[in-house]
Amino acid sequence: MTTPGGLPTGQIPVEPTISGPSAPMPGLEFAFSARVELLEPVEQGTVNGLRLRFVPIRGGTIDGPRLSGRVLPGGGDWQSIRPDGLTEVRALYQLQADDGTVISIENTGVRSASPVVTDRINRGEAVGPDDYYFRTTPRFTVEDGVHGWLARSLFIARAIRMPDHVIVDFYTVT
Repeated sequence: MTTPGGLPTGQIPVEPTISGPSAPMPGLEFAFSARVELLEPVEQGTVNGLRLRFVPIRGGTIDGPRLSGRVLPGGGDWQSIRPDGLTEVRALYQLQADDGTVISIENTGVRSASPVVTDRINRGEAVGPDDYYFRTTPRFTVEDGVHGWLARSLFIARAIRMPDHVIVDFYTVT
């Protein structure tokens, strides 16, 4: 007995090898920027070879074509800094849209820089954004409604570290 494709019953057809994308490449669409004001880092010390620290969030502003409002005080960024200059970040905080909607964000990612640039950042010096790599993958928690698109979309963000704040540009993956 054979299948409609002519294969013996029970055999699975073999797909041809894919040598490139099977669908159009996703794009990025700018959604908004956040200026996240920071307090002094709290150093935990070196644990398992990683320098651990917590950077509290003082507040801030958000503005862009898809969202505007403010960064609420509280929350922060838990950082694990490796000796080679790679910093793993995990920021947890809340935004409040202009209409009063509170939006939680978990923003994880990496900042990679040479040891010299990392030392300059840790001393609070301004460093050019092209001197390091700082990207995150934010996830939002929000009630369904006008801002529900945040929970139903994927995002990539680029961050710029300044001495007392971070600018984070959020892009929707289309």
